[in-house]
Amino acid sequence: MTTFLDATRPVRKGEELDLEKLEPYLRARFPEAEGPLVVEQFPSGHSNLTYLVRLGDRQMVLRRPPFGSKVKSAHDMGREYRVLSKLHAAYPPAPEPLFHCDDLSVIGAPFYAMHRIQGVILRKDPPPGLEISPETARQMGLAFIENLATLHGLDYEAIGLGDLGRPKGYVERQVNGWIKRYHGSQTDDIPEVDSVARWLVQHMPPESGAALIHNDYKFDNVVLDPDDLTHIIGVLDWEMSTIGDPLMDLGTTIGYWINTDDPDDLQLIRWGPTTLPGALTREELVAHYGRVSGRDISDITYYYVYALFKTAVIAQQIYYRYKQGLTQDERFAFFIEATKIMMRAAHRSTQSGNI
Repeated sequence: MTTFLDATRPVRKGEELDLEKLEPYLRARFPEAEGPLVVEQFPSGHSNLTYLVRLGDRQMVLRRPPFGSKVKSAHDMGREYRVLSKLHAAYPPAPEPLFHCDDLSVIGAPFYAMHRIQGVILRKDPPPGLEISPETARQMGLAFIENLATLHGLDYEAIGLGDLGRPKGYVERQVNGWIKRYHGSQTDDIPEVDSVARWLVQHMPPESGAALIHNDYKFDNVVLDPDDLTHIIGVLDWEMSTIGDPLMDLGTTIGYWINTDDPDDLQLIRWGPTTLPGALTREELVAHYGRVSGRDISDITYYYVYALFKTAVIAQQIYYRYKQGLTQDERFAFFIEATKIMMRAAHRSTQSGNI
């Protein structure tokens, strides 16, 4: 299974690090490391940039904000480092951080480094040659959603993350905030936006409780054991984690989960191998989460619509950066279509009442 370990690529044009300044900084921290400095990039991800840094035989993963982003609250390296510093001991799938640097003279932005978790990351389709049986696909889905319930069950106060967020009023702040963010990055006229936004405001449920939530929990943010794909050894990308309503987090997860019988436009934005034979459906994920967590999931349609709206706005923000010339990543040219697809899906769900 080592053939299928997550791999790096050469750094994308325009996203290079200043190695002349980074190298002396790293050597001062790791004076025992011998050998050249080599930097490659993890090619996936659409927000913070992630690099594999090799300093001799020492490996680490470096995270920095995207070039040209003005959404500082979503790219707070110090906050992400602090979360991991507290969380790793209580929740081992969270990466173990090494250090944080807020000296802009090093690479031009704050960054932090963490230990690398090496395993299998499944994206839209399994890599060629990796066969996943229906039973394995089913067990992967169960483990995936059970892990989310485990995260939501952590005692965040005992971990030291009680001040990470403001759970009271979380749902209302998030809904209103994402509506505002859409209008702040709008580029096209998308007719479903206003009706979905109104629906979210008018159908807001009461708070379901407070938990440590990931806010971007999907297949390509989990690292699987190469010897057992049903075992999760890592959970990545904690930039949006906070203390908030766990059902909002569940909604985000199923917003990413595409069923086999979903419309063709949704199939275009499938984020993981969720349509494999044997894979759970959104409905089965939600039901299993309810069983293992004990939470009331009767309002799940609301959280699903919210998730589609939120993710559509994130895609819109990324497309806005692309259209403004602040990133040269050609993947982002499609993101306006992704925004439209998710807004249409959210609108359909408000009409049908189904997820």
